[in-house]
Amino acid sequence: MMHTKSIILFFVISERIVIMSALQLHVKTPNGQHRISSLTTESTISQLEQELFRLTNIPPGSLKLLHGYPPKPLVHKTSNTHLSEFGFASGDTLIVERSQGSIQGGEDIGHAKTCDALAAAQFGKGVLTRRVVPANNCCLFTSVDFVVNSRRQVELDSAKPMRKLIAKIVSGNADLYNEAFLGKSNSCYCSWIKREDSWGGAIEISLLATYYKVEIDVVDTQSGRIDRFGEDRNYDQRVLLIYDGIHYDPLVMEVLDSTQSSPLLQTVFPRSDDSVLMQAQEIASEAKQSRQYTDVDNFTLRCLICQTPLQGQAQAQNHAQKTGHINFGEI
Repeated sequence: MMHTKSIILFFVISERIVIMSALQLHVKTPNGQHRISSLTTESTISQLEQELFRLTNIPPGSLKLLHGYPPKPLVHKTSNTHLSEFGFASGDTLIVERSQGSIQGGEDIGHAKTCDALAAAQFGKGVLTRRVVPANNCCLFTSVDFVVNSRRQVELDSAKPMRKLIAKIVSGNADLYNEAFLGKSNSCYCSWIKREDSWGGAIEISLLATYYKVEIDVVDTQSGRIDRFGEDRNYDQRVLLIYDGIHYDPLVMEVLDSTQSSPLLQTVFPRSDDSVLMQAQEIASEAKQSRQYTDVDNFTLRCLICQTPLQGQAQAQNHAQKTGHINFGEI
């Protein structure tokens, strides 16, 4: 888990000790991603809204703020509410949108409809589907970004910062992430994972589950097995991926709502709801019947650089280590 250093300040106010922790917030807005470092846990919602207005030009009255995993709206009674009351910590991500419609009782009506539809999905009224991401060596990182951030569209630029995030976590705890754990030295791994041609797998999924505090469940197309990363940590939420032997895709619930022109999407599910796991296994079973998987131990490959024929993942890895060739095609 990444440990973020923060500055702790102590003030005595009316014989009460107030602890203020400096915040480093990642902010996703309609005009791009930003970082806010000028606030503390004792800053108010009003001060946060002013910072966001400076970044987005969205007036405070029109701001819609979502925080946590899955993202939930920040509902506050007064503009003087302290950020500490929402459990903000350094490294947190805040999603900023322009509010649509009127506000009643401190809640966005449009968001309330969305929540109702998502709740319906949890009782089997939605359809779990596979969202295909590009096979560009970054499919794992693109897929994880899609599900943990509840995106509607695949963000191809998300892989690079996620690779850097993993390298930062690993380099920050060399005792835990040693050569025995990583299969290579800590420094070599950090350089390797940041390369665009490096594939992610079980180690990276485990790290990301811990960082995002969410169980990441991966259903294997060939075996139908579900590997549950972070299961031992008893997180409240889960996200789902499907794996065909060499490629990861995200699984998303499409919820039909007559008030919406397109289906609402749900990518984060309560861990107590196992019905989505059954649907995930059904998708894997259908893919297996259609032979939409790769047997990594027995498939035949050809090196696209020197044309050497190879069989199985082990031969391909050995060839790559000896020659530096990393472009393969399945025969």
